Parts: sequence; C-alpha cells; structure tokens
Amino acid sequence: MKNDDSISKRYFNIRKKKLFTGLLLLTAIAAAAAASLASGSSGCSAGDALRALLSGDDKSATGYILWNLRLPRTLIAVFCGAALGASGAVTQTVLKNPLATPFTIGISQGAAFGASFAIIFLKDYNAAAVKGSAPYASLYSVALCAFAGALVSTGFILLLSGVRNVGPLGLILAGVALNSLFGALTMLTQYFATDVQLASALFWTFGDLGRAGYTELWVIIIVFTAAAVYFVLKSWEYNAMEWGDETAAGLGVRVRRLRTVTMLLASVASAAVTAFIGVIGFIGLIAPHTVRVVTGGDHRYLIVYSALFGSLLLLASDLIARTVMAPQVLPVGIITSFAGAPLFLYLLIRGGRDI
Repeated sequence: MKNDDSISKRYFNIRKKKLFTGLLLLTAIAAAAAASLASGSSGCSAGDALRALLSGDDKSATGYILWNLRLPRTLIAVFCGAALGASGAVTQTVLKNPLATPFTIGISQGAAFGASFAIIFLKDYNAAAVKGSAPYASLYSVALCAFAGALVSTGFILLLSGVRNVGPLGLILAGVALNSLFGALTMLTQYFATDVQLASALFWTFGDLGRAGYTELWVIIIVFTAAAVYFVLKSWEYNAMEWGDETAAGLGVRVRRLRTVTMLLASVASAAVTAFIGVIGFIGLIAPHTVRVVTGGDHRYLIVYSALFGSLLLLASDLIARTVMAPQVLPVGIITSFAGAPLFLYLLIRGGRDI
C-alpha cells in the first residue's frame, strides 16, 4: 500500500508540475501580447492602448492603430506560432526524426514556391494587385498554390518514409534537397517577373506578420483549430508510435493512415502560415524540444504546450523585430532563423550517432 501511495503521490506531483507549466505559458503569452499591443513607433502608450481596447474605440487615432494594426498582428503571431509549434511536434513523432519540421523537410519552401508562382504568373492575382485588392485575391490564388507546393513536398516525404523506408538522416537530406529544388524553382519564376512582381514575391519570403489582416486571421484560426483538434484526439496514438510502428500497430493504431493524415494536416497549417505571412523558420523545431525538456514526451501535454510555446516564441520574436532597430521593423523570419539555426546544429551534433 505504501508503494502504491508513493507512486500515486509522485504521479500527481508530476501532473501538477505539468499543469503549472501550462499556466506559466499562458501567463507569459498574455504578458507578451500586452507588450505587443503597447509597442510601436506611434507614441501610443500602454495605457492608451488599454483604454482603446476596453472601450472598443476604433475611430480615434489610437483606436485605429490598436484595432487595425497592432491587434491583428498580435493575434496572427499567437495562432501562427501555435500552428507551427504543434505541427513541428507531431511531424517529429510520425517521421521519427528530432530534426523534422515543416521548415526543415521542405514543406515551407514548397509553399513559398507556390505563393511566388501565384504572385508572378496567375492573372487573377495580378489583376487584383492593379486594383489594389491583392490581399483578398491571395486567399484564393496564393493560398491554394502555397498549399499545392506544400502538398508536393509532403507526398515526397511520405513516399520516402513509408514506401522506401528511408531513415531519419535520409529524411533530413531529402529536406535539404527539396529546399534546394524549390528554392531554385522560386528563383526561376522570379527571373521572369516584373520589378513589382519581384518585389512582392521577395516580400513573401521574408516572413512578416504585418501583411495579414482579420480575413487572413480567420482562415488561419480555422485551419489551425481543425488540425489541433485532430492532433490532440490522437495524442495517445502518437505516444504508442514512440515505441515503434510494430508496437503501435499491435495496440490497434493504424500507423500508415495516422502518419498520412498527420502530415497532410501539418502541411495545410504550414501552408496557411506561409501563404499569409511568409516563411517562418525553426518555430516548429525550438518549441517541441524546449517543451520536452520540461514536460517530457507525453503528447497529451507536448502538442498543446508546443503550440503555446510556439505562440510565445513568435510573439517574442516579433517584439524583438519591432524594437531592435526601431522605428525600422525587421521581418520576423530573420529573428526566428537567428534563434533556430544554432539549436538545429546543436541537435544535429548531439544526435549525430543516432540519426
């Protein structure tokens, strides 16, 4: 009985620690969001922003800045970071590779190529750009082409992983090849672009939260919610996959179907982010590995906390991008790449014998 009581007490202490971690993440996100709403070069103070937010005033100068510029930017950071963090966590699990994320295996670069192709070659986007309504056209042309590019990368990775049974190192090398291929295709399309089209296409590759508005935000929320619900509902099956495909199959997990659907949903979420704000690297790598250090590999917590930490990372990166060279605003993709590249190299060196 004493041993049972000790085990039960230890379990509840671990669970309490994990729940406290979640509460801490939510608090940090709220603080970062508040700082994001109060930061800017307009001279709008935190108190002014709070009063405009509570009153719902969007007519005054302060209200317009808050409701039309800062609030959508902050919410975009929250949901895009969450989408990238959760997608990275499940991608690493189903591909059995600690370095696998939509960014490192070529999915994001495939989406970027699709977006560039739409901007340069599709007539509906170019016609809308002339009329000044390109953001709305992007919902139909750029987003769909970005998804198509991501889907091509996903299909290739799934083919190597499932049919050819390529190992973890092979998948990373395949990702390098796909990044190179789609990068070359992107440059090829840009070679035929006009100056305006080229500037617009290059702007997509930087990764900038300021280009999306409420319409794009709702699309990202819907896509992320659909993917996140599936990921969370399958958390037990992801735990089973950690023991190997044969063990998971013996426990009733339909491994191939789970891997395929997971990669498709991760691709859709990544494509939505890339289509609307550009390429954001390494959020899907940093968030899951940091969360694993604190809470372990239980996917009931890992997926949710990776999403939360991804939100916090992108919010913090955007704050740095807006303040480090103020009033000049840097693309947030540059900040995340600076943060993620050293971690990628560290994981590669540490796990070199295993992968």
